[in-house]
Amino acid sequence: MNIVIPIKQVPETSNVKMDEETGTMIREGVESIINPLDLYAIEVGIELKEEHGGKVTVITMGPQSAEKALREAIAMGCDDGILITGKEFKGSDTWATSFVLSSAIRKIGTYDLILAGERATDGDTGQVGPGIASFLNIPLSTYTSRIVEITDNTIIVERLIEDGYETLQMPLPCLLTVVKEISYPRLPTLRGKQKAKKVEIPVWSADDMDLDKSKIGLNGSPTRVVRISHPRIARGGTIVKATDEESLSRAIDKLINFLQEKNLI
Repeated sequence: MNIVIPIKQVPETSNVKMDEETGTMIREGVESIINPLDLYAIEVGIELKEEHGGKVTVITMGPQSAEKALREAIAMGCDDGILITGKEFKGSDTWATSFVLSSAIRKIGTYDLILAGERATDGDTGQVGPGIASFLNIPLSTYTSRIVEITDNTIIVERLIEDGYETLQMPLPCLLTVVKEISYPRLPTLRGKQKAKKVEIPVWSADDMDLDKSKIGLNGSPTRVVRISHPRIARGGTIVKATDEESLSRAIDKLINFLQEKNLI
């Protein structure tokens, strides 16, 4: 079974910064990690490889530093990684990102299953996985919580829905976005880290994938951030000191009047 896992390197939550002029996230010089929700997809891919044999390839689009995320996934047990990078990809929204990743998967060639995290913690849209499936025109299961069975041609999964679970049977190849319930990510092993240091990571550009540059990067992104607002926390209140019975009575009267004005009593 050949499995492809698109992953993303995201800033640690406390380090998220935005460029207010372009409306894009600042990634250079920011400490980054593998998107935590992608770790569950990585674990499922490794488990399926251990059970059915085959190969797990991780791919990511980002700056050159995103190679670190690929090597970490390989240290966990994935086989290969592919880095898609170049200034032409900068500023890509979810549509452009889905287009690029689906093009990379086409270039990879034969695959049986694509696994993706439910969403990325920096954008929180959950659109890239379904977008890849749409561009590749393959079946999709979102919020997948369990893989029930895999045969040569089909897969049966359970997915979370609002009032419980839904069981789907789909032909292969297909794409699953997975939730935390599906697995518990393992830690990289020493042997895995040694392998990850030695493995060669191919680097693909837009020219390598023969992409139309009008469909990628900021120019190819239909989504625009038009305004960035910083939340302001303002707490206003009235403090009434009650030091004796008279001031206590006044305080109670003010509280009752306030509750009546707000139609709370």
